[in-house]
Amino acid sequence: MNEEKQDKRLAKKVEKRESSLFTYAIPARVEDIVGRTGTRGEVIQVRVKVLEGRDSGKILRRNTKGPVKIGDYLMLRETEIEARKLIHKSR
Repeated sequence: MNEEKQDKRLAKKVEKRESSLFTYAIPARVEDIVGRTGTRGEVIQVRVKVLEGRDSGKILRRNTKGPVKIGDYLMLRETEIEARKLIHKSR
């Protein structure tokens, strides 16, 4: 009897872990590279076109870290928030 309860508890723990391993992501294609941002220029701002989901066809501005080029695909966790426009300071 006690072993059955432990087995059920263990099964619930495993089920919770397995269900939260991955989150749903929405593919988007990089259409344009806007510029670099961040305190050291480590972030690249890009414009992406959402390919699936509720906002398919929508073009968003997003900040990305790491190497990226036009035609690459990004997997977005959400498509509602857009990055701020870059402000180009004139010298």
